[in-house]
This record gives sequence, C-alpha cells and structure tokens, in this order.
Amino acid sequence: MSIRATRLGSLAAVTTLVAACSGGFGGASSATAPTEAPSAAVPSEAASPSTAEAPVTLNWYVDDNNVTQARLQGLIDAYTKLHPNVTISIETHPGGTDGDNLVKTRLSTGDMPDLFYYNSGSLLQALNPADTLVDLKDQPFVANLQESYLPTVTAPNGAIVGVPTEGSLGGGILYNMTIYSDLGLSVPKTWAEFEANNQKIKDAGKAAPVCGTFADTWTSQLFVLADYYNVQVANPTFAADYTANKAHYADTPAAQTGFAHLQEAFDKGWWQKDFGADKFEVGQQKLAEGKCGHYPMLTFAVGTIVENYPDAKDKIGFFGQPGTDAATNGATIWMPAATYIPKTTTGAQLDAAKAFVNFIGTVDGCNAMTAGVAPSGPYVVKGCTLPDDVPQAIKDIQPYIDGGNNSPALEFLSPIKGPSLENITTAVGSGQTKADDAAKQYDQDVEKQAKQLGLPGW
Repeated sequence: MSIRATRLGSLAAVTTLVAACSGGFGGASSATAPTEAPSAAVPSEAASPSTAEAPVTLNWYVDDNNVTQARLQGLIDAYTKLHPNVTISIETHPGGTDGDNLVKTRLSTGDMPDLFYYNSGSLLQALNPADTLVDLKDQPFVANLQESYLPTVTAPNGAIVGVPTEGSLGGGILYNMTIYSDLGLSVPKTWAEFEANNQKIKDAGKAAPVCGTFADTWTSQLFVLADYYNVQVANPTFAADYTANKAHYADTPAAQTGFAHLQEAFDKGWWQKDFGADKFEVGQQKLAEGKCGHYPMLTFAVGTIVENYPDAKDKIGFFGQPGTDAATNGATIWMPAATYIPKTTTGAQLDAAKAFVNFIGTVDGCNAMTAGVAPSGPYVVKGCTLPDDVPQAIKDIQPYIDGGNNSPALEFLSPIKGPSLENITTAVGSGQTKADDAAKQYDQDVEKQAKQLGLPGW
C-alpha cells in the first residue's frame, strides 16, 4: 500500500500501484507530454569535449512511462552533446509489481544493465543496496543534494547509491485561491488556523470546506500520510522506532493525529454532500470550479487539473498539512526516484556511468530534465529552479525544499505500510470508525506485514 505515483503513466496505474504496494502514488506526473522548456546549460569546462575520448556505450534500464522517457531523453540529449563519445541506450520494463520483480531478478542474477532508474526510499532497501549497488558517496554530485533527500538513497552501511532523476512531490492540501481571496483567508500555518478557514468557507455557503473522494479509497489516506512531517517534528526517531516495533500509531499521539483529522472532517461536516460517491476526477473538478475549498492530495494531481481546467493554473495553490506550531510549519515530501549503478558495471562503463550520474546531479542536469518534460515539483538538487510557467501549486512546494522544513513521507523511511490503510481511513472519514480504534486497527495491519517481511523485533 505505497502511495507513491510519480513513476506511473496514467491515473489507472496510480490506483493499481497503490493497491499493489509497489510504486504507489509515484507515477502520475504533472506533465503528460514533453513541453518546451529552457535547454540544458553547458558547463564551461565541458563545452569542448575531447575527440580523443574512447567510444563507450551505456545501457539504462527504466520504466516504460512516456513521461519518464521524455525526462530521461532530455538528459541523454544534453549529456551526449557534451560527450559525443558516449552513447546511452534505454531498455524499458513495465511499471508496478512486474517491473519491481524484473529489477530484483536482474540484480540478483547479475544481468542488470550499466545504470537503472528506480524508486528511492523503502522500496530501494528491498534491493539489498549495500551488496548490489555502487557506493557513490565520494562523487561530487552528493554535495549538491538537499540533506532531506540523502536518507532515501542511503544503504544500511552508509553508502549513498543514487542520484535523483525527477522532481519531488508535495503531500498536503491543494486549495482554491479564488475562494481564499474572496473570503480574505490566509494560508494556515497551524491546524487551528486550518479549522478556522474551513468554518469560514462553510459559513459562506458556496463551497464545501474539503473535498472527499472516497469512492477512490486511496485518496482517503492523505490526512494521515501527509501529516508525517508533523509526526517527525514531535517524534524525531519515530520512523526507526516504528520499523523496530518500538513505536506505534495507537501509542504515539502525534501519529494518531492524522486519524483524528479524518474524524474531525466528518464530525464537522467539512466534506461535500457526495464525498462517499465522488471519485478522484470529481474532486479535481470541484476544486477547480470552486465547489470545494481544499483537497488533501499529492501535487501530481495538479497537471491533470490544469490540463482539464486551464484557468486553474494560477488559481490552485498548495500548502503542507499544518501541525500545532506555526514555528515548525513544514511539508511532507514524496521524494524523487533515482538512477543507480549496479556493482556488475565495471571498467570503462563504470567510469562513464559515474560521470553521467554526476551530470544528473547538477543544475545542468535539472535543466536537461526540464527540457525533456515539465517538472512535477521542485528538484532536490541545490540551485535548481522551476520554469516560470509551472502551475502555482508546483511553485508553492519550492519554499519547503529550500527552507529545509520538510520530511520524506514515512514510506521513504520505513518499509512498513499496512495494506488495509485506505480502507481504515475511508471508514474513519465516513464516520464508521473512531480515530483511536482506527489507529489500533492499523497497528494490527502493520504487524502482519512486518512479520511477512521478517523484520527484526516483530
């Protein structure tokens, strides 16, 4: 039950992967086709590549999502222009569980191409990265990465094994900026301020305070999952303790808060009338048309909203799910997938692969990806910027990245996510289950999964 969807190619794939616990919310990008963007900058020292360099070919194993293909082709075009002796060919695999299994099989059999593109975080850890992947911690690009990203590509032995190869996603609240302007509302920095905004929207009588789309049960999880930044602020060791069976949702007040938010939304009548029957597409429509003030969601949805409702480009904003203290306000971030080098890559191919990943982890690399396809969110490489014409909600993520007031979602820090969470959160948000009971149910769900994974302490 991962909720990562940046590596999927379609909305249907999002739902499939969320249900299958494999890329999760990771695959629907905010862009659905290549778009014009600034071309990659050319570093001065690389402007005149040496013709004496020996030819070398690198094979890159990636998923078959067209958005992924466009982004990676931007990197290939920019890099091979600087290094004409290098040829980079792409080999594709399907997304989802099938793709995961192929990646694992090819690593275990020593048949992985020179480079491959895959999830960061807990799914990476399932690849036994300390034994299978090249340690890149001594490479120059590492100094360019945002600190919050490093744990998601760090192996248990401390090796840093990947370079981010897409933008990040914000997990929190999409909001209708026109409603905010009309009612004189400000972006909330605390949950109490969010509650007050919802009450004002409800009192105005023209829109529901919050969109619920529980016919697509995976969408009910956001109040819980997007609250992880606040959990980590209150309990910095929660992810490690949770993985080791030392902390749980039911006995950690900060972790249980997300369930309490769902219960509060139902009890206070924040949802629209048809929240139980409405699907994801309807939630996007109602937010864009001003029939809902807020929609708890990942920012991958912004691209579809803007595509279907172009006027919404500068009328839909984003903010991180508020906590209890404005001084620690931040956001939960779904971190980028990365490119890795398997230990079976050696010789000239290894040298060329290291040079290429160093290019990816620079401002020039970000610009090359942007030239291939519009980014779905801010890059986690220092100095990288978003194009001026990205939707406002995507721009709104950048301050959380630049300010360091962000945390990876729990699924990037722990391999445990119970398969029944979306059903539990749907029941809470629908008034069928109380928050404290839901936390206990989810702890039981998690216990089953942890034992299946054979984790220590369970």
